[in-house]
Amino acid sequence: MLEPTLQGDTSSLCTYANRELGILFVCGPVDAGQLPNFAWNKARTIGCLISGDAFIASSDAQADLIDLYEELGLSALERLNGWFSGVLVDLQHRQAILFNDRYALRRIYIHEENCRVLFSTEAKSLLAAIPKARELDPRSLGEWLSCGCALANKSLFRGVSLLPPGSAWVFSANGVLTKKNYFTADSWENQPPLSPSEFSDQLGETFCRVLDRYTNGSRPVAMSLTGGLDSRMIMACAHANGRRLPCYTFNGSYRDCVDVRIARKVAAACSQPHQTISVGKEFLVQFPRLAEETVQITDGAMDVSGAAELYVNRLARRIAPVRLTGNYGSEILRRHVAFKPRALTAKMFSPEFNSYIVAAARTYSEQAQGNPLSFIAFKQVPWYHYARFAVEQSQITVRSPFLDNELVSLAFQAPAEARESPVFSLGVGVASSPGLSRIPTDRGFSYSAHRITNQLHQSVEEFLTKAEYAYDYGMPNWLARVDRALQPLRLERLFLGRQKFCHFRTWYKHELAGYVREILLDPRSRSRPYVNGKCLETSVNAHVSGHRNYTVEIHKLLSLELLHRALLD
Repeated sequence: MLEPTLQGDTSSLCTYANRELGILFVCGPVDAGQLPNFAWNKARTIGCLISGDAFIASSDAQADLIDLYEELGLSALERLNGWFSGVLVDLQHRQAILFNDRYALRRIYIHEENCRVLFSTEAKSLLAAIPKARELDPRSLGEWLSCGCALANKSLFRGVSLLPPGSAWVFSANGVLTKKNYFTADSWENQPPLSPSEFSDQLGETFCRVLDRYTNGSRPVAMSLTGGLDSRMIMACAHANGRRLPCYTFNGSYRDCVDVRIARKVAAACSQPHQTISVGKEFLVQFPRLAEETVQITDGAMDVSGAAELYVNRLARRIAPVRLTGNYGSEILRRHVAFKPRALTAKMFSPEFNSYIVAAARTYSEQAQGNPLSFIAFKQVPWYHYARFAVEQSQITVRSPFLDNELVSLAFQAPAEARESPVFSLGVGVASSPGLSRIPTDRGFSYSAHRITNQLHQSVEEFLTKAEYAYDYGMPNWLARVDRALQPLRLERLFLGRQKFCHFRTWYKHELAGYVREILLDPRSRSRPYVNGKCLETSVNAHVSGHRNYTVEIHKLLSLELLHRALLD
C-alpha cells in the first residue's frame, strides 16, 4: 500500500494519512454536501469513519462502533445496520480495516496491483489515478448491455472490481492484506422456516418496529409514495404511530398516473399532506445536461433514462432532505427478480463484440444459482439496483426499511405462501390501518386479496400495464409502422401516462430527436470498436422517423458515448 500525494485544493476534504501503515484516506462531501469526519476513542488509538446511514444502538454509529470494536474486534461490524462504507484505523494492532454494508449498496471500487490497493466510492477517482483503467472491460460491457449491470462484483472498467458484500479487508503495517467477511449469507439461509401464522405475526411486529430507525433523526423525512403495496405498508405503520410524514409522488405530463391517483387517497386516509412532482417540458429541455450528469455521477452504471430520477429527486430535496421509499419491498418479501438478460439488436454492434453480449446470459445463469433470496439481496441489489440508488443518493438521502437487517433476516424464514402472495404484506396494513388496506394498489390488490372485485381490478391493471409497455419501450416494429401511419390520431394519448411517468420511445422520436442524432451520428460515436457504425446510423434514423423501435439500444449507446466523453477519452 503506497501513500499517494494530494494535489490541488484540499480545504473541502476530510483526510487521514499514516505513513507507518502506508495508508491515506481522502473523503469529500457526500450525501448532498455532508462532509464525514473521523471519530477517535479517548486514547486516539482507534479511529473510525463511516459514510452513509449506519445504525447500532444510538444515533452516533461511529462512536458506538469504536466502543464495540475495542470489546469485540472485527465481530463489532456485525452490529452495524443500514447502508454504509467505512474504515477503522487500529494503531494498537497497526492495521486498518475497510468495510461495507451487508448488501454492498454503498459501493467501493477496488484496484489491486503490485502490492498496492487503491479504493474509492467512485470509479472516476481511480480512473484519474490509473490511466490504464480508462478502458471498458468488454466482458463487463456485454453484461451491462444485456443485463443492465456488470456481474460477479466487476465494474465496467478494466482492472477495477467491487468490494463484495459484508467485507472486512484488513490492511496490516507489514503490507499483508487479509480479505475477510464479517457476514455471509448462509447465516440467514440456515434459519428454520416459520409457519404462516408465525411469519405473519413477526412480519407485522418487526416491520413497524424497524420503521422507527428510518423515520427518526434530526433531518426532516418525507415519503415517496406510490400506488404500490410496499409504500402502503410504511404509511399504515406510520399512521398507526401518529407520525407526521408528508408525501409526494412522481407524475407524467399526459394525465395523473395511477400512482398519483392512489397516493392521494392513501395520504388523505392517513391525514398527511401530498403533492406531485411532474416530468414534462422543463425536464426535456434539461435532458442533455441531466443525461451527462447521470452517467458521470454513477460512473456509467445508470443509463441516460436515469436523468428523470435525477430531475425528480432534485426537486424532492426541496420538500425534505431525506426520502423514505418502499423500494426493495417486492424483491425482499415476494422475491421479485428485477433483471434478466435481454436480447438487443445484434446488427447495431460489431460481430466481434456480440459474443460478449451472448456470453452475458451464461454468466447470469451461473450467478443465479443457489438461494433465490440470496441472489436478490447480495447480487441483484449491489449490481443492478445500485445504479438508480446512486442517482437518487446524489441528490437526497434515501432510506427504505425493506433492507433492514432484521427484516431481511426474517424474510429468509418466510413460508412458501408468503413468497407467492401479497396477503401477508396486506396483513400489515390491516393490523395498523384497516381502512387504508382496502384501497386497491396499482396492481389491483386490496384486502381480502381473493375477492372477485379485487381479481377484476387486478385484470384491468395488468392489461393497462402491458398495453402501456407495448406502446412505449416494448413496442414491436410492426406496431411502430402502424403507429406511424396513424400518427395524426395521436394514439399514444390513449395508453401513455397511465402507469409510467417517462416515455422515452416517443421522446426520442420527437422532443429529443435532435439530441439523439447529434450524439449517436457523430463520427466518434460511430467509430467505437463495439459498434457497427453504418447500422447504428440506419437504426437511429429508423427510430426517429417512427419506422422502428430502438428505445433500449438508444439508451445504452447514448450512455456509453457520454461515458467515453466524460471519463475515458
